[in-house]
Amino acid sequence: MAKIIAISNQKGGVGKTTTSVNLAACLADFSMNVLLIDIDPQGNATSGLGVEKNREGMNTYQLLIGGCTIQEAIVHTAFEGLDIIPSTVDLAGAEAELLTFDNREYILKEQLSSVAEEYDYIIIDCPPSLNVLVLNGLCAADSMICPLQCEFYALEGLSQLLETVQMVQSRLNEKLEFGGIVFTMFDGRTRLSAQVIQNVKETLDEHIFKTVIPRSVRLSEAPSYGEPINKYDARSAGAEAYRNLAREIMTEDGKKIKYRKKKLFR
Repeated sequence: MAKIIAISNQKGGVGKTTTSVNLAACLADFSMNVLLIDIDPQGNATSGLGVEKNREGMNTYQLLIGGCTIQEAIVHTAFEGLDIIPSTVDLAGAEAELLTFDNREYILKEQLSSVAEEYDYIIIDCPPSLNVLVLNGLCAADSMICPLQCEFYALEGLSQLLETVQMVQSRLNEKLEFGGIVFTMFDGRTRLSAQVIQNVKETLDEHIFKTVIPRSVRLSEAPSYGEPINKYDARSAGAEAYRNLAREIMTEDGKKIKYRKKKLFR
């Protein structure tokens, strides 16, 4: 049975999609079967794995409005063990359409029940907002991971995000766990990055991952080539960081860590 993880932060530009794509790819590299679901209308997770955005065919929009089954929406990527349900710009208007649907927050959860046995992990890349798309992700998830940029303003929305998680837990999905905070865009040359991490550790009684994702040119370049970082530059600091994050999560879940015989990266 798959563990379903929503990657979410209501603030944009914090490395949410970068984390979704590269965590999914590194989990696949460790012999896990992974499904990445892109429910962000921007579709950056889709293009980040070399799948065309707004392509003809089935996608998360069609899935949510009942235009296809989840099996029809799944696309096999070029990376072994890693599938995706791509996004489309049509998702931007999905909220208005879904207002008339009964149990609209649970559509994704109901669809995932038919494929959960086929995967070890399902990663949901949520949009940077709080709308019916995000609620679908959080209602379907077992756990939510929050990427947090190592900058001062990133802290401002954190308490609101935690309140959202508590609201979902109390009203919509009592099984949702706060999986933890992963710090992103860490710059060791500045004092600010270290101060942000220290402030969060001192003020929050929440799980914080040991792995810290560095600010990296290679991480920024990889999406333009349609590749995750462990394919684009396997020896980079960013690739090693996301492998470490995948190891942390798998270790917490009691999963055995082993590379595929045919490695995902060069």
